[in-house]
Order: sequence, then C-alpha cells, then structure tokens
Amino acid sequence: MKRVVISGVGAVSAMGNNVPSLVRGIEDGRSAVHYMEGWNQYTGLRSLVGAPAELINEKTIPRKNRRSMGRMSIFAVQAAEQALSDSGIEPEELTSGRVGCIIGSTMGSAKSLNETFEIMLPQKDLTQLSSMKFFQCVSHTAAMNVSQYLGITGCVLATSAACASALQAVSTGYDLIRLGKQDAVLCGGAEELHPTVTGSFDVLFATSSSYNDKPHKTPRPFDRDRDGLVCGEGSGILVIEEYERALKRNAKIYAEITGYHTCGSGVHVSRPDKKSIASCLRQALASANVSSNEVDYINAHATATIQGDKEEASAIKEVLGDLTPVSSLKGYIGHTLGASGALELIVSLAMMEKGIIYPTLNLDNISSDCQGINHVIEPVAKNISIMVKNCFAFGGINSVLVCKKL
Repeated sequence: MKRVVISGVGAVSAMGNNVPSLVRGIEDGRSAVHYMEGWNQYTGLRSLVGAPAELINEKTIPRKNRRSMGRMSIFAVQAAEQALSDSGIEPEELTSGRVGCIIGSTMGSAKSLNETFEIMLPQKDLTQLSSMKFFQCVSHTAAMNVSQYLGITGCVLATSAACASALQAVSTGYDLIRLGKQDAVLCGGAEELHPTVTGSFDVLFATSSSYNDKPHKTPRPFDRDRDGLVCGEGSGILVIEEYERALKRNAKIYAEITGYHTCGSGVHVSRPDKKSIASCLRQALASANVSSNEVDYINAHATATIQGDKEEASAIKEVLGDLTPVSSLKGYIGHTLGASGALELIVSLAMMEKGIIYPTLNLDNISSDCQGINHVIEPVAKNISIMVKNCFAFGGINSVLVCKKL
C-alpha cells in the first residue's frame, strides 16, 4: 500500500472565504452564528439562527460553468481552487486521468431545490424550469461542477452520508491513492444554509431554539445547557496525494493520513450509539497502528445535541480515557453538515502546525453526561503528533480519520 499525505487545503466558511480567515476567527474565539432575518416567516420553525458564509466573487467563474452551480457548488469551486493553488499541482496534471475529485454533501443545492418546487408546483408547469436547475439539484452537484470546471478526468465520486460525507470523501480518496488507482485527489465536502435544511433537523427537535435572541451563545457542545445544533455552510477541500510524489514535487506536507474506519450502527436511524462509535474509534486506531495513549488530540464531532454529545463523550472515554484533549469547533462555525469533516480537519491541521489546541466555544459548564474526558476549555499549547477526527451522521453512520505529523 502506498502512503498518503495532505498537501493542500482550501476553505469557504462563515468566518471568511479562505483558510487564514477560518483559522483566525477560531483563534480569536469568535462566533459566526447569527439570527437569520426572514426565517420567522416559516410556520413551525423554532430555530432561527445559522452560520452563513458570504458568497463573493462568484462572477470570476465563467457563466457557462456557473449556470449549473448552486450556492454550494460555487463554495466548492472556490475552496478547490485555493487547495490546488496551495498544493502547487499544475493545471495540466488535472487532465492526466491520475487526479480525482471526491466531494460529498447532504443533498444538492437546498436553495435550488426549494426554487424548483416553488416554480413548478403552483401550476404543475415544468416548462418554467431552466435547463440548468437539474444540475444544481443533483446529489453529486459539487463533485460534478468542480471536476467539470477544472477539467478533471480522473475518478469523480460524490459521497452522500450527511454529516459524515466529507470525511468519507477524504477516506475514499485515501483508499484510491493507497491502491495506486490515483496519484492525487481533491476531496472534501460542501453545504449551504437554508431554512428547509435547518427545518429538517428542527422537526426532529435536534436544533437549538433557546438562543434565538443571543445567537453567539449557541451551539454549546458538551455543555450542560446545550439544546441542539446550529446549521452552517461552506466548503472544505483538501488535496491528498501519494507520499513519494509529494516529496518529489517538494510540496508542503500538512500530515500523513495513517488510518480510518467507517461503519454503521444498525441500531437507530437518528440516535447516535456509543457502542458503534467506540468500535469505529478502535478500528480506525488499529488501521493506523496507533495505541490510544499515542493520540495527542481528538477533534470531536460534538454538534451540541443532547444524545449525540453524550454518546460520543462516553465512547471517547471508553476507548481513549480521560487524558487525551478533546474539543469541538461547531460553537464557532455551526454544523456545516456535509462540509464539516473537511472544514474541521483543515482547522485541526492548523492546530497541529501551530502546536495549539483551540477550545470548545460556549462550553461553560461541562454536562454531567459528558464528564470523564479531557475537555479543552481554554487554548492549550501542545505538540500534536497524532490526531483523530470524528464525524457521525444520521443513519448511524460513523467515520473516524487518523493523521500523523511528519
């Protein structure tokens, strides 16, 4: 098996439209969560907060490409361009067939899907729809649009596992490179914020609704007063490539991917499960040939739902004990769903590079059901050689990635 490293990163988030803005916002301890104007017109929508990204410079993408892109695809294209520039991979390499593109999301563009039904349903008139609407709505819209825009002729895939999508994309790219089927892969996730997206969690009573008047106080991962998740948006894209190839190019290497595991719980469609999370953690560590006491940091999924945080904390305690530092980034940028694994991995790589662990924002009082692990509540200076990234999704889908600093 070939070795795989991360050699480029790009991001669009509620903190800004590049990686430095994202990292700086979290380093400064800022919340990007806002009260969402106009959402109160939706009857029954209890959560009126979100973490929106700003759509800027989209017209630098030629119209012939842009017209098939919804908001999330534009985010993905912008993040992909950043990641490619950061990696130093030349544009002509993208047409070699040896560079792939794997980008996940929960679904297609939520805004475009909503517009489709609003246009079509009143008169049941399909003729009112533009020819490009379909391409904005399909579940592989981000992967499709990025690969078309960049001229990528290698493997193109779209992982669709809700909140585990981006991490599964990275893991799938990892496998393709390990097996020698691709030399490099652009991988990650994209998502967009819309009241219908928040509403899908709202009907399950999984969203935060107690802090509409003080949005910067939510979400509250692992906290006693947590009341649910806050949706965000953006895109995180990473360039991963074969180790020897990266060395030969003299590329910057952020970290080596040394192991991962993904599995289902088979227990409940919407309730996280400690047993399967613990199993996923153990098998990811085993695949990386890493013992639990070697892990320097865990970037938790921790969305601030009651059940999710409890089960994850309990699983971490069982597998890694109470010494390994743990923090969640969702208090800063909300839960970016299909993009979360990539965006949070990118920030974790920055922590690894800087030798600092950013704390969980809004963790003022550790909940009694989340005790027993080493919560980071203030910035901690620490050399991070091995880190673990967790992602868990509806459907009982668990995904864990292990990275090592070289």
